[in-house]
Amino acid sequence: MNKILNFLKDAKVELTKVNWPTRKKTINYTIIVVGISLAVAAFLGGLDYFFGYLLKIFILK
Repeated sequence: MNKILNFLKDAKVELTKVNWPTRKKTINYTIIVVGISLAVAAFLGGLDYFFGYLLKIFILK
């Protein structure tokens, strides 16, 4: 039981040493991640549509 308590105390001390990002940085990073995710999803969706269209034209005549 002592080891668990020591671990939790040490974890709390280490968390106080963390350099947390500001709220503004966190919001900016979130917007960047969402934007890139949407761009990649649109790109992959476009590729899927394009190859599906090619399949219909050349293979499924």
